[in-house]
Amino acid sequence: MANVLLIGSAGQIGAELLAVLQCHPFRVTAADRRALDLADAEALVSYVEALHPDILINAAAYTAVDKAESERDLAFAVNATAPGVMAQCMHRLGGLFVHYSTDYIFDGHKSSPYVEDDPPAPLNVYGASKLAGERAVVESGATHLIFRTSWIYDLHGRNFLNTMRRLAAERPELRVVADQFGAPTWSRWVARATAQVLAKSFESAGSRARLRAEWSGVYHMTAGGRTSWHGFASEIVEALAQKGLAPRIPVLAIGAADYPTPAARPANSVLSNEKLKRTLGVEQVDWRAQLRECMEDLGQ
Repeated sequence: MANVLLIGSAGQIGAELLAVLQCHPFRVTAADRRALDLADAEALVSYVEALHPDILINAAAYTAVDKAESERDLAFAVNATAPGVMAQCMHRLGGLFVHYSTDYIFDGHKSSPYVEDDPPAPLNVYGASKLAGERAVVESGATHLIFRTSWIYDLHGRNFLNTMRRLAAERPELRVVADQFGAPTWSRWVARATAQVLAKSFESAGSRARLRAEWSGVYHMTAGGRTSWHGFASEIVEALAQKGLAPRIPVLAIGAADYPTPAARPANSVLSNEKLKRTLGVEQVDWRAQLRECMEDLGQ
């Protein structure tokens, strides 16, 4: 049974991973921000090496995209330096490092879905810090799986879904950006897909050498399909109305220029998941289907 250290176990992806991994043959140790300060590199090294995990999953991140513009040092400490330190530890220990990155490493100028080898060009500090984290992991020499996600949501964290849930109950109408496109992705699906990959790797590979040779690298892991923030909001409002949890209010389309934010965001955040399917066997699930399943938990 593989020993797994899950860092960031209280976050959107981490909390779902903690639940999902219990259903697989892994022995899991969970650490959240109360147990571990990612900005303290020395403490981080001591913690990881003392536990000597077979797999280290880093689900922790600085995710305040707009706030990062004024907290660059903290964003880079958590999103760039800490993943590099973790990866170096796993390289020394001979284990597997799993890390999550973001669609925001791209500038959104491409008209078609981004593939893993497209040149990165982040528009904001958050994206730049996550890109630096990716590079630190690769440069560590560790066996690694980097999963780029996009527009992550769940029913508990601070995210777009929960903002729309609150506003739909408070306002007569919503005004939402309609010229930025991506794939809203449910954190539980990401957790399931990650667990599927880990179970497959340890059942099929038989050794970390094969995993390193054949599977180590960067993968896109997002919902299928494409929509705008406006389209996502419209589906949320409709689902809430059908459940009787909020009125069916109008959702008006606006441009990004009409809703200025400290951090610029890419116009196109759609990522191709073809490599994930071809190499690791993970099938995409359309964003609408993910949202419907997520919303089934409301009221239960």
